[in-house]
Amino acid sequence: MLPSRRSFLGWSANGLASAAALHLLARDAGARPHHPPKAKRAIQISLVGGMSHIDSFDYKPELTKRHGQPLGGDAKPDVFFGQVGLLRKPDWEFKKRGQSGLWVSDLFPHIATVADELTVINSMIADSANHTPALFVLNSGFQFNGYPALGSWLSYGLGSVADDLPAFVVLPDGRGDANGAASNWSSGFLPAQHQGVVFRGGDQPVRDLFPEKPIAGGEEKDSRAALEKLNRMHLERGGGETDLAARINSYALAAKMQLAVPAVADLGKEPAKLKTLYGLDDPKTADCGRRCLLARRLLERGVRFVQIYSGGPIAGAPRTSWDAHENVKENHGAEAARIDRPVAALVADLKQRGMLEDTCVIFTTEFGRTPFTQSAGNVIGTGRDHNKYGFTCWLAGAGLKPGLCFGSTDEIGWKAAEHPVAWHDFHATVLHLLGIDHEKLTFYHNGIKRRLTNVHGEVVKGVLA
Repeated sequence: MLPSRRSFLGWSANGLASAAALHLLARDAGARPHHPPKAKRAIQISLVGGMSHIDSFDYKPELTKRHGQPLGGDAKPDVFFGQVGLLRKPDWEFKKRGQSGLWVSDLFPHIATVADELTVINSMIADSANHTPALFVLNSGFQFNGYPALGSWLSYGLGSVADDLPAFVVLPDGRGDANGAASNWSSGFLPAQHQGVVFRGGDQPVRDLFPEKPIAGGEEKDSRAALEKLNRMHLERGGGETDLAARINSYALAAKMQLAVPAVADLGKEPAKLKTLYGLDDPKTADCGRRCLLARRLLERGVRFVQIYSGGPIAGAPRTSWDAHENVKENHGAEAARIDRPVAALVADLKQRGMLEDTCVIFTTEFGRTPFTQSAGNVIGTGRDHNKYGFTCWLAGAGLKPGLCFGSTDEIGWKAAEHPVAWHDFHATVLHLLGIDHEKLTFYHNGIKRRLTNVHGEVVKGVLA
């Protein structure tokens, strides 16, 4: 059986208390923002596979006019599969939404209802048009694994608000992990306690959080005290080795999570009307709806950064991601139906609770898709290839200009034409909103002062309020 709350709090100074002290020190060590923050916390919805900007948030009437025409010009598009078909108009109608008149297509009818809260960047550019390295850049600023994710940098730079939950929580798609899996939320060379902690669905959101079979309270207490003593001796002999310190810290946090996780993951006490708003009553939206509602609850409990994935493995038929090579309408229609209602509900729920004022909501995709179809010769195909030259992400909340469209692609939506925004710029802006100067958030590793933005990045001042 699990120890009671009183037995948890009453463990000896040689047991949980000293390990918990390590956790509290790690929690508070970096909590010094460089300037007054606009946001206290952030949540990211990460679309895996490449959402088509020209079918969602980047209105291009010229593309509709030129539907069925060849691309023209002397440019030789660098696309993943090398098949350049004819230009294709969007598969969904665009409309001006809200008082701001922001263009959003019918692909996202629910997100369209919160258009006045969105800050849309239509001029994103990526370093790679290959899924895994592109997703790594989105998360860590580098095309290779082994570098800390944005959430890990925030955990390292700001510490955790909660002492019974991780600073960085990841909520993968219920259909499976994205390509690269845990490398996307790795702490890299930062101390291990800053890596993302995965919460999954079911009775045990955190794997191995509870013992496989009941353990008597006294046995549990004595076992943990003995383990902590051995770990402390080992730590002293090793001169404070960081991985072991992180492991000791993880045990202390795990003990507290045994109480905190069941409470925060229990959605039963949420009002029925709110659960319906998030789409928990619909099989299509239930998975994302539960994760969006859980994310809000995690933020309320002090978690610094929550990342929600939309899309699992890239391969498969039908695809379980936004990788619409075969048919954009079928693929994006199905994927949007899973997340549109929950994401809109999350934004609206944060706003009505007053949390949007100090929360940064981030909606990203690793790259966009081409305005021409993926097909051979003079054929109007139904799918679109990868496009790293111009695509859309949006933000909402603290410190941002709401109802704004920033930057633009060319007249057909192929390449960024005005105010290109690279991932280093995007990351610098998110850090800025949370009170961090991206050039000052560094960690010495292998003779280099590493940072999330490498040696690049400028804050996108045009999106700031």
